[in-house]
Formats: sequence, C-alpha cells, structure tokens
Amino acid sequence: MIPLKTLKPALLVVLIAVGFTVKATGARAAETETITVAGGCFWCVEADFEKVRGVQEVVSGYTGGTVADPTYEEVVRGGTGHYEAARIYYDPAQITRPQLYDMFFRSIDPFDAGGQFCDRGDSYRSAIFAESEGAQADAHAARRRAEEELGREVVTPILDLGPFYEAEDYHQDYYKSDERLPVSSVGIAVPKKVAYERYRDRCGRDERVREIWGDDAPFAGS
Repeated sequence: MIPLKTLKPALLVVLIAVGFTVKATGARAAETETITVAGGCFWCVEADFEKVRGVQEVVSGYTGGTVADPTYEEVVRGGTGHYEAARIYYDPAQITRPQLYDMFFRSIDPFDAGGQFCDRGDSYRSAIFAESEGAQADAHAARRRAEEELGREVVTPILDLGPFYEAEDYHQDYYKSDERLPVSSVGIAVPKKVAYERYRDRCGRDERVREIWGDDAPFAGS
C-alpha cells in the first residue's frame, strides 16, 4: 500500500472516498478496533461515520473530563471538562486508522478552537483521543497532512484517551430514528431523523466544511 503521507491531496481524497458505502452491519466483528474523536455534535459524527465501509458501529458519548459518568445536561452546561465524543468501531481489514483520521479532519472545522459550527463551548470542541503510541503517531501524521493541504495550522488537539462514557440511549442513532419529539426547536411531533436533518442544515455544518475542504469534504451534503 502507498503510504498516505506520500499522496497528493487529490489522490488522498479518492482513497478516502473509496471507504463509502451503506453500513454493512450493526454487529461488532471479532477483529474490530476503535478510534475516539470529538467533532462537535456527536449525532453528526455518528451519522457521518456510520456511512463508511468497514465501520461497524459508532457510539455517542463523553470523554476528556473529570466527572465520572456524566449526564448530557452536565456536559453541555459546562464544568465537567468533557467533550461530546464518538467511539468508532471498525474492521482494520477494510479501512485503516490513518484513513479514518484523514476523514475525520475533513469532516470538521479544524481552525475552530471554541466549538464547532453553531455549537459553542467546551463540550463541542474538536479533538482526537489516542489510546496508544501508534494512534498518537497516526493522528499527528493526519494532522500534518491536513495542514499541508490547507496551508494553515490546525488547532484540533490530539489528547490521551481517558474513560469514555456512553451517552444516554436517547442520543444513540438519533439521525435515523423515527421516534417523534413532542416539542423541539425545529417543530412539533417531528421524527428525530427529521429534526436532526433540520438542525444540521441550520447549523451550517456542511456549508462550512465545503468552504474549507471543497471537493475533499467526504461527508458534506451526504
């Protein structure tokens, strides 16, 4: 395999795009590995990466803070130090950790240290949480590739992975749920999946990612 760091951006994005397909299975294979990332709203990260070939499942959760087993309300209120994060379970025989990190950088605004898109505050900051020296090396290499392509410093930090707490059931698979919300900011009796789509559009996530990455944005508008 050609090392990703030697590829020009146009070829790199082609290889990234090869990873797309409908999610093959919801089961975690025996050879499954994980990465943990924070890219703003975890519903969006989950929706993006569950489209990737080789990804078995994405679980929304919280990490990076000091409070054990936090609730959603505690995290978004602030003071726990936690990020809204996503743990991505994948089959390394189908997609590699460097490819996933490259896709991650191209799914966020890597210049924003104060949140992501319309969501502001510490819980919405972007980060990669690396669980090993190998993951640290891969994450730093992916960040360098992003900086080389964009010609600017990327502010997304690469942090050591601590405890990861799964978010409440209410948040899992939000983007595809038919459960109706009695009242929401985007309407009354709206299915979660419709509320998610309206939220994502109003938040300007895809518009901003396309502005930064252009044709190298693998998820924008998908």
